[in-house]
Amino acid sequence: MKVGFIGVGFMGRHMARNILKGGHDLTVFDINKDAAEELLSLGATWAASPRAAAQASEVVFTSLPRPQDVEEVTTGEGGLMSGMSSGTAYFDLSTTDPSTIKRIAEAGNARGVQVLDAPVSGGTGGAEAATLCVMVGGDKDTYDKFKPVLDLIGDKAMYCGGLGSGAVSKIVNNLIGLSVGVLLSEAFTMGIKAGVDAQTLFEAVSGSSGNTTSMRSFPNGIFQRNFDPGFQVDLAAKDVGLATQLGRDLRVPMEMSNIAQQRYIDAQNKGWGRLAAGAVARVQEERSGVEIKPNE
Repeated sequence: MKVGFIGVGFMGRHMARNILKGGHDLTVFDINKDAAEELLSLGATWAASPRAAAQASEVVFTSLPRPQDVEEVTTGEGGLMSGMSSGTAYFDLSTTDPSTIKRIAEAGNARGVQVLDAPVSGGTGGAEAATLCVMVGGDKDTYDKFKPVLDLIGDKAMYCGGLGSGAVSKIVNNLIGLSVGVLLSEAFTMGIKAGVDAQTLFEAVSGSSGNTTSMRSFPNGIFQRNFDPGFQVDLAAKDVGLATQLGRDLRVPMEMSNIAQQRYIDAQNKGWGRLAAGAVARVQEERSGVEIKPNE
């Protein structure tokens, strides 16, 4: 199958590599051509623009940082839609709001292109190992047709419903995970300041009802003061913001979510936007006068 892939950064390069390893003809584009060097060495073809990638493909995937980037790449000048033909399909793997996806779908409908939202969850490790959860919204027949490609991206591809359903599912997921990250920083600084070692707290909570996926990064992350970027604070702030905006649009009270969003904004304001999302805990560390790390 002829597959196009736009955005081969932290997540995209792994997903694109797995599609290529699956035996498909892959055409790639990124604003930074250097990011595609490995893929090109493995046999991928470089496209000079999103439009060129679309012209060479039966199905196109995007993995981009922000909804604005997705909309520009798809419907902007020289974008995907200007190169896609009737009967082709487009899947957005980014975390994008339902309103943006629906605007893009309108442009796709005018050209006979099926547009589906397909955000992924599982981090860079999941992207590399092809163990991502892929949450898809849109036409079911198109989902079924291209599911073999989705299965190369993640082992938990699932159909969530009509257009926008995948986006909503991902926004709910990220809101929970990122908000828990904020709560963990408060809980651990309280426990450490009360005299219990961070490693002891980690082991106690890991074996109890407070255990959470968000805490699994602690041993190699905050305990080591390692905030190397993967999923960045900037992206976390964006995703929680998508959730609170959707809540406002639907008139859903979201007091705790707004507090979590502000904490990520605080981290951005301290210049930590490009650090890993776990760096949000540093805001709480500064406020409490405690670092979340085991005793020497």
